[in-house]
Amino acid sequence: MVKKTQFESKETKNGNLFSIWNYDGHIAYEDIILATEDFDIRYCIGTGGYGSVYKAKLPGGKVIALKKLHRLEAENPTFDMSFRNEVKVLTKIRHRNIIKLHGFCLHKRCMFLVYEYMERGSLFCILSNDIEAMELDWSKRVNIIKDTAHALSYMHHECIPSIVHRDITSNNILLNSKLEAFVSDFGTAKLLDPDSSNQTLVTGTYGYIAPELAYTMKVTEKCDVYSFGVVALEILMGRHPTELLTSLSSSSSQNVMLHEILDQRVLPPDHLVAQDIFLVATLAFACLQTKPKSRPTMNCVSQEFLSRKKPIAKPLHTFSLWQLRNQKMYMVDSGDETQF
Repeated sequence: MVKKTQFESKETKNGNLFSIWNYDGHIAYEDIILATEDFDIRYCIGTGGYGSVYKAKLPGGKVIALKKLHRLEAENPTFDMSFRNEVKVLTKIRHRNIIKLHGFCLHKRCMFLVYEYMERGSLFCILSNDIEAMELDWSKRVNIIKDTAHALSYMHHECIPSIVHRDITSNNILLNSKLEAFVSDFGTAKLLDPDSSNQTLVTGTYGYIAPELAYTMKVTEKCDVYSFGVVALEILMGRHPTELLTSLSSSSSQNVMLHEILDQRVLPPDHLVAQDIFLVATLAFACLQTKPKSRPTMNCVSQEFLSRKKPIAKPLHTFSLWQLRNQKMYMVDSGDETQF
């Protein structure tokens, strides 16, 4: 079992943080400026909600990704806080499916974060490209969902205090050259305070935000669980499940079959992978329950993926979405058996 992580506050001089490192020691600030030619546009590989992302090759041959705030953005208190929040979270946690932060520079003159480079980019971009989506076969898709579940379970249940990401989307899941998944973008992540109501302004991406946030403004781990359910369906369908989520409350969805919503760009799954798809779909719908208490924890979901399942008795094409939504599941969480 992974040891629980303790978060400690770190005093800094004049409010500025500066720390760049790699496996061999220190990466000089000058190396990054030289490698990007002072953040020339030619090295820019994308822009996020805030800041631009650059690709750079250091003198030793190591390729890194840098997220840099522009000067006007650095003067915006919201962006500044998000950058510092990401450093606070990522310097304290380690998990094989969470993006690695190699270093950072938080200074009024220049603010950037240094990450491991993800060759294949975001899950969203791959699903949006027909050729790349076809490469993402069912086994790879199931593994991406599993990797994401394990990362969230670690954040919710093995860190002290628990961490809620608050913006789990296909854009914030990055893939390396082996198409392994890594949760990224912790700018809005929140460390849950057990002595607080944890009420906050609604943040996240439209289409992934848990419905209860609209009226409770209370952040819990179950908000991430809902977002995970959306992403899991998105991976199965090959697109965001906007219409499906809208129709779930109506009787029209009762006759929709599971195989009808699966991404048609991918060859049909064999019997073994079909079992995994059935499990993923069942878990996804459990995570999308309207009431937060009715959703499983990410520890439950992670354990379901690790446990050996009995083979499904019927072919995949015989299951309707109504059957999946009403599938009785018993998940073990901290020794207690819970029915969903």
